[in-house]
Amino acid sequence: MTNHPAPGPSSRERAQRDIDAVIYDFGNVLVGWDPYGAFDGLDRAGVDAWMTDVDFGAFNLAQDAGRTWAEAVAHLEAHQPRLAPMAARYAREYAGTLTGPVAGSAELVAELAAAGVRLYGLTNWAADTFHHAAPAAPAIDLLRDVVVSGRVGLAKPDPAIFRLALDRFGVEAARTVFVDDTLHNVEAARAVGLHAVHFTDTAALRVALAGLGLPVTTRP
Repeated sequence: MTNHPAPGPSSRERAQRDIDAVIYDFGNVLVGWDPYGAFDGLDRAGVDAWMTDVDFGAFNLAQDAGRTWAEAVAHLEAHQPRLAPMAARYAREYAGTLTGPVAGSAELVAELAAAGVRLYGLTNWAADTFHHAAPAAPAIDLLRDVVVSGRVGLAKPDPAIFRLALDRFGVEAARTVFVDDTLHNVEAARAVGLHAVHFTDTAALRVALAGLGLPVTTRP
């Protein structure tokens, strides 16, 4: 009878075993963000109209990519002055857009940190409002380092910001999980070799991280 050696771990099993770092997105992953919070007390229809007229998604992304809010307001004052006051209010009342820690996120970050997993942040966030992040979600202070898009002049899903983060953190893409609530950012992360999880809620994230071999408990 011939003895055959037991099969070694598959490449997937090795990848799971070897993952030792997690890079977190922030907005609606660690900290809740609702842009309407800057306009408390105003008519919702009026805020919606302003967001449509200013093309809020693209307008906000420009600040995430490095333009300051002061520059953004000045641009509107010069080119679309009727839209400038609401932009100024948004910047002034920015803290009101942050709704506190995403449910379960602080506990999961603490559990990963206690297990020795290296934790980092990669967030699309304007440089001049980023100081509001940690007070709204103190678990952010447990991360070893954070790349803030507005500070580096790049924003997700640009592959360059993922490469910059990997280099700055000193981690390998194949040994790192990236977590983001925006699908095209997840797809961009996968394209540069990261394991990436599309965030829906913390319970599902626990299951996904455990499936990748990270030392977390799963909860109902």
